[in-house]
Amino acid sequence: MKMKNSVNIGRWQIHWMMLALITLCFASCKDDNEEQGGGFDLDKPVVVSDFIPKVGGLATRMVLYGDNFGNDPSRVKVIIGGQNAKVVGVNNQNLHCIVPARAYDGDIKVIIEDENGEELARAASESNFVYEKKMLVSTFLGDYVEKESDRIIKDGPFGDCGSFRTMRWLTFDPQNPNHMYVASQQGGTRLIDFENEYVSTFTTNIDNVSCVNWTLDGDMIVTRDHGSDTSIGNFMFTRTSGFTSRTDVSRGRGVKATAIHPVNGEMYFTRFRAGDAQRYDFETGTLETIFQNPYGGVHFILIIHPTGDYGYLVESERHYIMRTDYDWETKRFTIPYLVCGAAANAGYADGVGSSARLNWPMQGTFVKNPDYEAQGGDQYDFYFCDRDNHAIRKLTPMGRVETFAGRGNNGTWGYNDGDLRLEARFNWPESIVYDELRKCFYVGDTRNFLIRKIGYEE
Repeated sequence: MKMKNSVNIGRWQIHWMMLALITLCFASCKDDNEEQGGGFDLDKPVVVSDFIPKVGGLATRMVLYGDNFGNDPSRVKVIIGGQNAKVVGVNNQNLHCIVPARAYDGDIKVIIEDENGEELARAASESNFVYEKKMLVSTFLGDYVEKESDRIIKDGPFGDCGSFRTMRWLTFDPQNPNHMYVASQQGGTRLIDFENEYVSTFTTNIDNVSCVNWTLDGDMIVTRDHGSDTSIGNFMFTRTSGFTSRTDVSRGRGVKATAIHPVNGEMYFTRFRAGDAQRYDFETGTLETIFQNPYGGVHFILIIHPTGDYGYLVESERHYIMRTDYDWETKRFTIPYLVCGAAANAGYADGVGSSARLNWPMQGTFVKNPDYEAQGGDQYDFYFCDRDNHAIRKLTPMGRVETFAGRGNNGTWGYNDGDLRLEARFNWPESIVYDELRKCFYVGDTRNFLIRKIGYEE
């Protein structure tokens, strides 16, 4: 009996050992399957049952719902509209990703891969994501180099035109929308030819150019910033001569910018050392002071509204913007008053009027906003470079300052393209112009030595 019991016990031991081995093998195979997909089960299908949101654009955070996604983001690929999306998290039934740029078609695919990147399974959503194009910051022209010694200023095609320096002013020829001029105090005035995709040096034989502007007849006004009271501050280059014939227009020291009234045609310019705004009448050749700036010896510029009803006086070194209204009877601008920012109080804050904070505002441009048409009144927003805040700001007709682009990734300055607020960075943007033909902005990003573009995805 004892021997029989021993045999039975031995049989049961073998039975349990075999059962344990089978179980271990099954578990091991299952673990191998799960390891191939990071929690993904080869024996089950991958399912994409739903996703939110249904509509969005670049950098939209999307959540996919379904089953058998696994739990390892490195082994899950999401393709939206033919573009690879960044996967930021997965827990088998929920998958979090970021919508990539140019995902126009909107179809959604999920692919599970093994540790070697080989595809194990895939699934697709029955419905498509509706992709909306967004405005992005991109690099339009110039070579980005980290070392100053590596920068080269040269003429050439768009892909090989070197760098850009001290871009004080950007302007389009009003009679040729394919010609944009870059006024530079270093590196020469540059002509950007969109039609031929070529950048050349526009020879004016004038150094320290701070602004290029246009008369109502289409002649070019070139402004020179210099330190002599007796030297010429503004020159005219006639269109009929192909901008080769130069005429002296007005004298002035430290002229930072020039503006032409868009209706009546008289010229205005601001003087650094004198701290005043001057009016020049082309018909009579007379020059007069129209108002004294609150501060002398500071950088300030006048930019006139397209209607001619008023202008903004941008006080760069004092970090605020004033408004000067136009008297249509006397054909002169009147004493300016505060619109936004606080005098001699630099900072960074969006807000209304004096609650907003600026830090070295520079060139700005008026852009018509179709959303204002129904409400009437002023139809234009004012976009300007806030240089030391490394951002492009927007001033609404109601006096509200908002950050339009820059300071991305919770930072301030730098060089990065992408989403206007989440990713884009500038380094001392000083000049800006709006391209009515191509419906985009160009920005002179001075310390990145580049011209940046702000426009909708192409």
